[in-house]
Amino acid sequence: MATALGAAAAREQICAALDAIDAAHAVLRATSTDLVGNAFRIEVADRLETQDRVNRGLMYRIFGELADPPDGEGCIAAARNALWTRLRITPREITRRCRLAARIRPRRSLTGAVIPPELPALAAAVAAGSVGEDHIRTVCQAVDVLPTSVAPNQISEAETALVSHASRVDAGVLARIGQRIADHLNPDGLFSDRARRRSLTLGRQGPDGMSKLTGLLDPQTRAYFEAIAAAVRPGRHLPDATDPAAGDSRTPAQRRHDAFRLAMSTAIASGKLGTHRGHPVTVVVTTTLAELNQAAHAACDSSIPMPPPALTGGGSRLPMRDLIALAADTIHYLAVFDDHTQRPLYLGRQKRVATADQRLICYARDRGCTRPNCLVPGYHCEVHHGRRPWAHGGRTNADELYFACGSDHTDATEGRQQTIVTETGRLGWTDGTSPPHINHAHHPDELLHSDPDPPHDEVA
Repeated sequence: MATALGAAAAREQICAALDAIDAAHAVLRATSTDLVGNAFRIEVADRLETQDRVNRGLMYRIFGELADPPDGEGCIAAARNALWTRLRITPREITRRCRLAARIRPRRSLTGAVIPPELPALAAAVAAGSVGEDHIRTVCQAVDVLPTSVAPNQISEAETALVSHASRVDAGVLARIGQRIADHLNPDGLFSDRARRRSLTLGRQGPDGMSKLTGLLDPQTRAYFEAIAAAVRPGRHLPDATDPAAGDSRTPAQRRHDAFRLAMSTAIASGKLGTHRGHPVTVVVTTTLAELNQAAHAACDSSIPMPPPALTGGGSRLPMRDLIALAADTIHYLAVFDDHTQRPLYLGRQKRVATADQRLICYARDRGCTRPNCLVPGYHCEVHHGRRPWAHGGRTNADELYFACGSDHTDATEGRQQTIVTETGRLGWTDGTSPPHINHAHHPDELLHSDPDPPHDEVA
C-alpha cells in the first residue's frame, strides 16, 4: 500500500528513492562479476528479474495515473507527446501500457468512489513483482478468450488460478493451462462474443517490403475466404510473371496469399467500396517523374538500376516493379511530381474515379500528418488550412492545404497549436513557446542526408 503524503513530500521521497536506485545501479555496474561463480550469478539473476518486475509494476501504476489522474491534472492525450519524447517509446506501446494499467489498477466510478481493479489477482502479482510481462500477457489472453456466457465468479476463479500457476511456471506452460481452463468452462465451444474478438492486424513492413498478417476471422469471413482460396487452385490465377508452360509451383500457402490479393484488387476495381475523404476508395501512390521514367527503362534493361520504392497513402513502400504491375490493370491514383521542384506536374487517373487533385498534392508533398514526429499516414489524415483557418477566411487552394491527423487538426483548430507555412513551402508547427518545426518522419531522405530543411527551390 502506497504511503499517503502531501504533494511536495511525495515528490521529495520519490526522487530520493530513485536517486538511491541510480546509485545502487552505478555500484552494480562498477563491480566485476568475473569470479563470483554461476550459483551466485543465478541468485543475482533472480533478484534482478524480481526487481525488474517490481519496477514494471510501478511503471504501470504511473501510466494508470497518467491516463486517469487522481489529482485531476491533465490526461494521457496531453502527456502523450511528452512521453514519446522522454521515453522514446511508440504511441502504440503507450496505449498498450495505459490499457493494461486500467485493468490492474483500482478504478473510480462516476461518483468518484474507488472500485477494485478488473483483474485483482493479477494486479497484486504485478505489484509484488512475482510475474513477468509474458505472464501478464498470457493471463490477459486466457481471460479474454472466455465468452460472456461464463459467469463472472468463474472468470474470477480462472484468473486467480492462472496467477497462482504463473508464480511457478513459464508463460508457455501457463498458456496451455489457460486453454485447459477454457475447455473446462466452455466445453461446447459456444462463443456468443465472436464479434468482439474478430480482428485483423497488419504488421510492420519489413526491409524486404513484406508484412505479417495475423488475426481471427469470424465464420462468415472465413467462408468468403475459403471460396476465393478454392478458386485460386493450381494452374488458376497465376502471378503475371509466371510462365504457364512451367506449371504452377506455388505452395498452398502461396496460393492463399494470391487469393487474398485477388480479393482485395477485385474489391477495389469494383468501385463499390464507397468514398474515403472525398474520392472513391483506391490505392494512392506517389513517385517522381524521374523515378517513374527510370523504372520504365530498368524494367526492360537490367543494366539500369531500379529506383527506390514509391510511397502509398498508407505510408508503406511499393517497389517500382510492383507499381508498374499494379497500375497496368487496376484503377488507382498515381500522383507524379517533378523531382526538382516538388510541384505537381500531372495527375494520372482513370475517368470514372472522382477528382481529388488537392488531396493528392498533400499525399505527394506531406505523405502524412505534418505535425513534428507524428507518424499517421495520409490515408488517415484530414486536410488542414495551413495559412489561415477556414472559419477566418482561409482559402481552399492547393498551396494552402496540408495533412493533419484528427487529433492534431483539432489542436490547431482550437488554438493549442499554431501552424505556419515556412519559406520552404512545408507546414511548421509550434505551441507558441518555440520556433515552428516541420515533420521529417515521413521524409527519411531528409533525415538520412542530414538535410531537414530542403532548399526553397526544392519544395512547392
